[in-house]
Amino acid sequence: MNKRRPTKAVNVGGVQVGGDAPITVQSMTKTDTRDVAATVRQIHELEEAGCEIIRCAVPDMEAAKALAEIKRQVRIPVVADIHFHHQLALESLESGVDCLRLNPGNIRNRDQVETVVREAKARSVPIRIGVNFGSLPPVGGIGKTRGLSRHTDGVNALPKVSETDGGSYSAVDHMVATGLWEIGILEDLDFDLIKISLKAFDIDTTVEAYRRMATIVPYPFHLGVTESGTAKSGSIRSAIGLGTLLYDGIGDTIRVSLSDDPREEVYTGFEILKSLELRKEGAVLVACPSCGRADVDVVKLANAVDELLEATKTPIKVAVMGCEVNGPGEAKDADVGIAAGAGRAVIFRKGQKARIVPEAEMLTALMEEVDRATAEIEG
Repeated sequence: MNKRRPTKAVNVGGVQVGGDAPITVQSMTKTDTRDVAATVRQIHELEEAGCEIIRCAVPDMEAAKALAEIKRQVRIPVVADIHFHHQLALESLESGVDCLRLNPGNIRNRDQVETVVREAKARSVPIRIGVNFGSLPPVGGIGKTRGLSRHTDGVNALPKVSETDGGSYSAVDHMVATGLWEIGILEDLDFDLIKISLKAFDIDTTVEAYRRMATIVPYPFHLGVTESGTAKSGSIRSAIGLGTLLYDGIGDTIRVSLSDDPREEVYTGFEILKSLELRKEGAVLVACPSCGRADVDVVKLANAVDELLEATKTPIKVAVMGCEVNGPGEAKDADVGIAAGAGRAVIFRKGQKARIVPEAEMLTALMEEVDRATAEIEG
C-alpha cells in the first residue's frame, strides 16, 4: 500500500480532516432537515454507530434555520449541503454549521460564491467543493450562468478516460476543471480551509478524477462513489472505488453512499478502512466460508459472533473456523478464535489452544475469551 498523500489539515467542528489525522467516516441524514426531532434522532443513531461527521440537506430557508437547533442537540460536526441558492449557505452559517458543501455545478455565479466564502472565512468555517458528475456545468460553461441549457450540456457525451487517446477532453478533465474553477475563487480570497470531492457512479471516472486532482492541489479529499446503490451492490462498488484510492494513499474522509439505513454507510465505511488497516477501532471478524469438512453450522455461528461483536470498540481480531484441523493455522493472527468440530470446539488465543469446550457451549466460551482478551488489550 502506498504512503498516504500529505495534505493540509482542516478542522471541521473539532474533527481534523487531512494532515496526519485518522481517515474519518461520515454519512448524510435521510430525514427532512426541517423535521428537527427526526433529524436529531437519526444523528444520535449515527453517533452510536460511530459516525464522525454528518451532512444535512438544505433545500430551503426553513431547513437552513433548523440547523441551529439540530446543532444544539448533537455532538458530531454538522455539514450543510448547499445547491442552487447561495443564500442557503449564508443562513446555514448563521445557524452555526461546522462546514459547507458547495456544488460548483449548481452555483456558478462567481459573485455569489465569493459572498459565501467571505462569510465562511470570517467564521473559520471550511468549505467542501463537492464536484458530482451528475451536476457538472455544461461543457464550455464552467462558471457561466446564462445562455446554456442543462438539457443540452454535452456532459454525457464526454468520453471516459479509458475511451480517449489522451488528446480528447474527457469526463475526468471536466470534473477536475470544474473543481479547479471554484478552488481558484477561494484561493483568490486567501481562503484555504478547503476539502474536495470528485464523485461519479462510474468507478473509473471517480478514481481517475481524484488521482488527477491529487497531483495538483494540497487539500484533503472527501472520497465517495455517488449513488452507488443498495446496501449489497453499493457496498461492493464503494469498496472497490474507495479501496483503490485508499490503497493509493489518497483520501482523508469517506462517505459510502447507500440506498439504505445510513448506519449501514458507517458500518461499511469502517469495514473498508479496517480491511486496509487504516483504522483499528472495533472488532475484525475472520470467518471461514464453510465446506464439507464442517461438522457445525459455521455460517450461523459466524453471524452470531458478528452480531455480538458489533458493540465492541476495542481493536480485536476474532476468528471463527469450521474445523480444528486448519483453524488455528489459518487464523493464527487472531487474538481469539474458535475451530468447531464434531461435538466440540477448540478455543485458541494467538493461534495456541486455550481450551476445549462442548459444542453447546462454544459461543459462550468464545465470547468469554473475547472479553478477557479485550480487557488485556485495554490494559
